[in-house]
Amino acid sequence: QVQLVESGGGLVQAGGSLRLSCAASGRSFSVYGISVYGMGWFRQAPGKEREFVGIVWSGGSTDYADSVKGRFTLSRDNAKNTVYLQMNSLKPEDTAVYYCAARSAPKVAATVGLARLYNYWGQGTQVTVSS
Repeated sequence: QVQLVESGGGLVQAGGSLRLSCAASGRSFSVYGISVYGMGWFRQAPGKEREFVGIVWSGGSTDYADSVKGRFTLSRDNAKNTVYLQMNSLKPEDTAVYYCAARSAPKVAATVGLARLYNYWGQGTQVTVSS
């Protein structure tokens, strides 16, 4: 069974930076006949719906929500089965639980941020940005 484990969350002041990691452990998705087209990040603040943050596709390209463009950067280390979310210039409104997720549907521009197309999720890591 594949597990996604996030780490790197914490408390940071506005304007600061954090780097989140998402490590895939266990047997690979391919063992189960599952194609993973990309690894995405979502976040959910208290009382709000889960929100798309960004995705790094299997080919290495990335897509971001407008709210984080220019501040957040996704990267991946295939040898370590790990995806990173570098978050700079953090704002209080970035406060949320951040989840990584594996997308099992190919890229269609209009569906990049649809949570239902991401079938495997980590447990989340809390990011708190103080003003």
